[in-house]
Amino acid sequence: MMRSKAFLGLVLVCLAIPLAASNVLVRRPTEQTDPATGTVRPPQMVSDAVQARLRADVAAMQAFRPGYPFWRHVFTIPDGSIAFGSAADGRLLVTFPARGDWSRQASWTDPAIAFSLDGRSLARKLDERREQVALLMERAAGPVLHNSTRGDALNMNTPRYGQLLAEWGAIYERFGVPAEIGLAQVIFESGLSGTRRSNANAIGFCQWQRKNWKRLSYFTSITIQDRNQTTQAPYCAAYLSVLATKYGSFIPALSEHNAGGTNVGRALIAGEYLGGEDVRTRYLLGSQLARDLRTLPGRDYQQVFGSYGYRSHLYAEMVFGNTFNVSRLIASTPRMPIHAMRTPRVITLTEIVKRTDLTAGEVRRFNPAIVDRVPAGATLYLPFYVSEFGPDVAFWRRPASPAYAALLEEFLRLEPGAERWDDPAFAPVLAEFKRRFRDTNTEEGLVMETVLAYTMDQAYTSSRRSLLADYRNSQEVRSLIASGMLELDALRQAAALRAGSLRILPKPDTDGNGNDQKSSAGDSRDQSGGLRAAERLPLDARQVR
Repeated sequence: MMRSKAFLGLVLVCLAIPLAASNVLVRRPTEQTDPATGTVRPPQMVSDAVQARLRADVAAMQAFRPGYPFWRHVFTIPDGSIAFGSAADGRLLVTFPARGDWSRQASWTDPAIAFSLDGRSLARKLDERREQVALLMERAAGPVLHNSTRGDALNMNTPRYGQLLAEWGAIYERFGVPAEIGLAQVIFESGLSGTRRSNANAIGFCQWQRKNWKRLSYFTSITIQDRNQTTQAPYCAAYLSVLATKYGSFIPALSEHNAGGTNVGRALIAGEYLGGEDVRTRYLLGSQLARDLRTLPGRDYQQVFGSYGYRSHLYAEMVFGNTFNVSRLIASTPRMPIHAMRTPRVITLTEIVKRTDLTAGEVRRFNPAIVDRVPAGATLYLPFYVSEFGPDVAFWRRPASPAYAALLEEFLRLEPGAERWDDPAFAPVLAEFKRRFRDTNTEEGLVMETVLAYTMDQAYTSSRRSLLADYRNSQEVRSLIASGMLELDALRQAAALRAGSLRILPKPDTDGNGNDQKSSAGDSRDQSGGLRAAERLPLDARQVR
């Protein structure tokens, strides 16, 4: 059908809640004083292209997911509570104990709405009580979000690793990823831990699966110890930078880490059918459609959403919510330097302790992967440089070379387009950048070369391109989207007649690693049926094109 800008405007009006003031910082480089030496450290690179990308991402979050700041509370309040927040601006409204008397043990941050539960008899089952309280609070506070709190991981790891955040942030920024975005993903994935392992065998800092680390190692001669945060950080940063350049946005790039490129591609195509004019609008519309179709009974629409689940829908939102926590932690925590040495030989933990006068625990703070030795060709991290342990490879503690800086800027300004990048015809472009990054003869250039080789391997040896081409060209998919929209719209209208207004359903629970409660596939216990789902998607099925 014809594209309709008027329809898109209607969609945005329906989805947008009054915008929240943004506290996600788009920072320009400033001089920093090294706490170890008192000398002024060089500023990190902040690309104008990256700043523009982040500003547009924040604006999209404010328009489509204005409650995203709520997630900063979820990941800082200790486990064992249920937090409720405003879907309009993300402010925390109240926390209740997961087990206990909600009428007596509530901690209200907005006393003006505490009356909303007065005289009410609350359901005994926790799930039912949460839904009941959400409906009651909406009458006084507008649409609300709620989730179990998951702050134990970050609260436990901050005393040990908080002083290293600024150094890790400098690593991310060297690859064109704002520190707040990169480290917010880390907080969400691992709570800063280098040794955390998920049920899916994802490991450490940014929770790549072990098989992916093994594949990445195939493309480099450097020994990658995947339980060291400072080893993971450059590769995680470079990969996120490549994906953000491919999509032209950090929002689908972050989501690909969780959902995979095929699911993100489906969401983009569905969002295009719904009238999305740009990558952010397309992804967020397609993501919402997939989430809402998943709530309908039966499996009629699985061909539309694939394995894209509730956690996938929330992923970027939760990362952006955690940017507030990153900014707060970096601003309030003294900075500890991290120096890096490429080991020319096997170095035992006993030798490191003897040479540095550090305890074994202090050495492992910087190197969680160490059992009793560091292998040859790996990287040893310490709070100061020791020349006999190998050459200095802490690239983030010195200015980027002009050759690398100029090449990264050129790369970041490549024209985005996920389907174009996945076409083998685009491979020579990436191959040439891979060669040029290698030729900068820099540590960060070698990381970019390795990650581009890995990215090309993932894109050009998988079936993703053909699957998405079939999806785009499928009349059945378009028909399913149209019929799903009609079903959702009918349920929404019925709900509006009963309730008198449209409401936004609280977001589903995630565990401490961000996974949905019922299964790793994304099925959450927030499955109250199509009625509540329809309230969240005020789109007109007749406009699907």
